[in-house]
Amino acid sequence: MTSTLPLFGQVHEAIGALRRDLIDPEDGPRISTMRNYRFAIVQYDPKDEYPMRLEVQKLTAELGAKGWFVLSIDLQKLLLDRIRSQPDDWSEKVIAMEKRMAERQLDRGLNYLKSKLLPLVEGPEGLAGDCKRLIQEYIQTHPNEADRTLVLIGRAGGLYPFFRSSALLRHLDGQTGNVPVVLLYPGTKQGPTSLSFMGLLTPDSDYRPRIYP
Repeated sequence: MTSTLPLFGQVHEAIGALRRDLIDPEDGPRISTMRNYRFAIVQYDPKDEYPMRLEVQKLTAELGAKGWFVLSIDLQKLLLDRIRSQPDDWSEKVIAMEKRMAERQLDRGLNYLKSKLLPLVEGPEGLAGDCKRLIQEYIQTHPNEADRTLVLIGRAGGLYPFFRSSALLRHLDGQTGNVPVVLLYPGTKQGPTSLSFMGLLTPDSDYRPRIYP
């Protein structure tokens, strides 16, 4: 369904609704109807990436002023860190091979690149494992602040087309000390629970979290 909100209005509405569900309730964050499943997704149009970042900066500052602790996780940085951790000539070989295969057929080059990057991204030991480690390390250093901590996972657009957020959240389930975790999702919403990453991939309906707005 096409949004009738003005430009950037959906971003403002989504973050505003999230802000209310985090700050206003007296009994703690209400980003989920399930007490032991504190995950949510903020969906936004990929064209609104920079307005979303601005709204997130405002939310982070407001939460900090109210005594919250915000852990921001950059998925693009995590992927680049994984690529840099490969053997010295790994990137050069992958790039050279991708170019040769793409010259023959563009899809072959992309499929080759997927075959090399997906093992770095997918599964419980992929980017989900990196997110889990960062969250658990943060909780360990702030043991008394879990109820006042928010984890924001962003920059997912930098992983297109190698990323499935439903799998990421599934692998994080039960691994986050029950702190609220919010994924910033560039894409389109189709129906109540289906999301298309970047508005280009086949819609994925494998979602349990609440989807804002």
